[in-house]
Amino acid sequence: MSEQEYQRARLHPAIHVERVFTRFTLSQRWEHALLMLSVVVLLLTGLPQKYRAEPWSQQLLSTPERVFLFQTVHRVAAVLLILVALYHLGKAIYQIARRRLSADIFISWQDFRDAGQMVAYLLFLRKQKPAFGKYNFEQKVTYWFTFIGVGIMILSGLVLWFPELVTRFLPGRIVPAAKLAHSAEALVLGIFIVIWHIYHVHLERANLSIFTGKINEKDMQTYHTLEYQRLIESPTSEQGGGQP
Repeated sequence: MSEQEYQRARLHPAIHVERVFTRFTLSQRWEHALLMLSVVVLLLTGLPQKYRAEPWSQQLLSTPERVFLFQTVHRVAAVLLILVALYHLGKAIYQIARRRLSADIFISWQDFRDAGQMVAYLLFLRKQKPAFGKYNFEQKVTYWFTFIGVGIMILSGLVLWFPELVTRFLPGRIVPAAKLAHSAEALVLGIFIVIWHIYHVHLERANLSIFTGKINEKDMQTYHTLEYQRLIESPTSEQGGGQP
């Protein structure tokens, strides 16, 4: 449907047309789903082991068989997390090599200006929110915080999983350091996801685009104004001006 046909359909009283835009690809949605599954399982099986002295943890891990079960499930989820991370990095390296990696997710000086303008808006020093592109500064913070946090968890977790192998090449103090980093980062990442990510992405405006892959025109105009303008003004872009 062309832009002219779309505008005529919008004016027709018997036709309801809503234009949608592709927000995430199928592979990105699968990555998010597997990442979410692995992190949730890791938290549910790791926290009882971290707080072993607590009564609720002692009830869950009351027998050696339960301890073994929790450790096994934890390690299976860890392998899944590692595979997702390797796939994500591998795809990024491939896209860089082919010069196809979008720069939208990288932090720029504009994000710092946007953050300052948002603070001014929240303090009633500015009448309007800043206009954002494909990703706003909050979403970039979420991505990079999670990216770095997952990296720390994987590296420290491998040290704890294979301490004898690691200490053949590194000093023995790397093991207690990895234990502290692993448990602390897991707790921080869990709190960050629950308080920051879930609220800002899913509760604040019921954003389900990471599950459906699509975003409607109203949300696109409101929350990603600059990206919306770019796509509308560039009919040859990958979005094709949106899909009615």
